[in-house]
Amino acid sequence: MASRANDQSQASRNGLKGKVLTLDTMNPCVRRMEYAVRGPIVHRALELEQELRQGVKKPFTEVIHANIGDAQAMGQRPITFFRQVLALCVYPKLMSSPDFPEDVKRRAERILQACGGQSLGAYTISSGIQLIREDVAQYIERRDGGIPADPNNIFLSTGASDAIVTVLKLLVAGEGRARTGVLIPIPQYPLYSAALAELDAVQVDYYLDEERAWSLDIAELRRALCQARDRCCPRVLCVINPGNPTGQVQTRECIEAVIRFAFEEGLFLMADEVYQDNVYAEGSQFHSFKKVLTEMGPPYATQQELASFHSVSKGYMGECGFRGGYVEVVNMDAEVQKQMAKLMSVRLCPPVPGQALLDMVVSPPAPSEPSFKQFQAERQEVLAELAAKAKLTEQVFNAAPGIRCNPVQGAMYSFPRVQLPPRAVQRAQELGLAPDMFFCLCLLEETGICVIPGSGFGQQEGTYHFRMTILPPIEKLRLLLEKLRHFHAKFTKEYS
Repeated sequence: MASRANDQSQASRNGLKGKVLTLDTMNPCVRRMEYAVRGPIVHRALELEQELRQGVKKPFTEVIHANIGDAQAMGQRPITFFRQVLALCVYPKLMSSPDFPEDVKRRAERILQACGGQSLGAYTISSGIQLIREDVAQYIERRDGGIPADPNNIFLSTGASDAIVTVLKLLVAGEGRARTGVLIPIPQYPLYSAALAELDAVQVDYYLDEERAWSLDIAELRRALCQARDRCCPRVLCVINPGNPTGQVQTRECIEAVIRFAFEEGLFLMADEVYQDNVYAEGSQFHSFKKVLTEMGPPYATQQELASFHSVSKGYMGECGFRGGYVEVVNMDAEVQKQMAKLMSVRLCPPVPGQALLDMVVSPPAPSEPSFKQFQAERQEVLAELAAKAKLTEQVFNAAPGIRCNPVQGAMYSFPRVQLPPRAVQRAQELGLAPDMFFCLCLLEETGICVIPGSGFGQQEGTYHFRMTILPPIEKLRLLLEKLRHFHAKFTKEYS
């Protein structure tokens, strides 16, 4: 520090002004953050795209971004009803057009009447438009078989990610061994590790069981918790269901066991349920933590604290860019809930078009309305295609020597395990890279396929994976899978 001060003093005498903000002086928590989904491999993919545009010859003609669950970027068409209502909300003069069904006009008018100045351009209250929160509550009640939901326990958000970080901010406290520990699944969605690094909380890893289709094991939760108590104060348990990046769907029995564990150990439960519409495997079914918790009865239903999250970015909707989502809190301390509202007020309000879109997702056209038939057909087509792509991905990978893929029961990713030859591992170490990062970079440079190495999500030591979205159109996906399979065979031969 003294040396840096002398350098700055010398620079001042020379008429040069040193930077106030440098890598040495910036927030060290931000510097520690990593977010693999948009990390270095994605930056390289963007550079390759620029080189292709400049006419540089490559072994491929396009970069395929299979790194992120961005449905519409992969060619999925928006749901007509959603876009029609949004068009009228954004430009109400279209209400007089005969091109829009009457139920679309009624829905747009209803949303606009709930907005300040009847305009999507007005701020809303920080927790979101009251009408939309009421519609979300009714959606949750229908989803959970009649279990009531209170709009006052629902906060609209800028996608699910913003709500997840907000709840974590409330939970993180303490210093040294008293710092908050947060149990997260490994493999995990890197939002969690990034947020915990930013908040200077302690990440506590619990491993999903790859040999049992990425199931969650209570004995493993207990191991992680007991070991963590030597270095922090574990207070939070995060569960992603259906899983990202692993695509598993938790059974009701598993969810009950997780709730009992959280209750017995005094942990706040965070349930990331953004893929609840994306369940494909026969015999698999989505069970919300709220529903299971309530049906378990006291003391769980009356005491176990829970925050559950949903989003318009995934499901059959794929409306990532509108940044709409919500969190429902259950059994949260009333005074803390006021603090949560205060925390959200600092960012004024979630994007209002995203709130409007969320309203359509939670209250789609009724069977009696003109838009219902088309809406239902489009929704079913998207989900049927995703189910077919999930099956295709599993079949192609499992037919390839050296690649093994668990069933993609839900969500929109596969997380296959790849065998890498010892010489490839050695070469990666020489380059200062994780072995699966080396594999994925080589794959990108030779085929234009951009996937994310498993090391960005966490994995058992000595195993190598990558995450790949199943979103591309099925024929492009088939080609992508074949290219990937052939590349792995060639890579294995080259480094054997």
